Amino acid sequence: MEALTVDLAASPVRQLNQALHAPDPAPRWRVLNPRGAHSVACGLTRDLTVDIEGHVGYYCAGMNQLATVTVHGNAGVGVAENMMSGMVRVRGNASQSAGATAHGGLLVIEGDAAARCGISMKGADIVVGGSIGHMSAFMAQAGRLVVCGDAGDALGDSVYEARIYVKGTVKSLGADCVEKPVRDEHLTELAELLKLAEMDEDPAAFRRYGSARRLYHFTVDNAY
Repeated sequence: MEALTVDLAASPVRQLNQALHAPDPAPRWRVLNPRGAHSVACGLTRDLTVDIEGHVGYYCAGMNQLATVTVHGNAGVGVAENMMSGMVRVRGNASQSAGATAHGGLLVIEGDAAARCGISMKGADIVVGGSIGHMSAFMAQAGRLVVCGDAGDALGDSVYEARIYVKGTVKSLGADCVEKPVRDEHLTELAELLKLAEMDEDPAAFRRYGSARRLYHFTVDNAY
């Protein structure tokens, strides 16, 4: 079925989002001239395919459920924030807090991601083709963050049970984050994630990081 085309140079984002949330929306959409608009394709709850031809602003595809959203450009703060399921792909770079608090689904950023990528993620998978900024995976509770480039300062600060894989260099690890051995199970899940993300990378080239679990319990030495 041919995609239904919406030109944001001629109609507002609110009208697009209302159409995407209609009781029986078209299954395929093509969005033209986003020109950095905020909150494009937010809160989708159906198995839709949405291609956005250009750069978007804040919170694109936030709270996504079931839909497949592709940004053919760069994305602003909070792309796929609080995503529950489905897939969001950014063909360019992403700004801060990509995939923040996301509970499920797959976020793929083909370029770089800025600071706090995957902050407080709760079960989603995030694959970044480039590098990520500081404080990424801060307080990440569950899910996997895969970085094919480098990671900035304080990676995984106060991380819980999320798994972090980085191919390049890590500038520094955050509190309670340590390097961990890569076992066969990790190579298998990495291979699956990289295949889903369409990243041609060798799983054996990555290092794994996670929680040392020292912050899980009260320690009198930490009392003031």
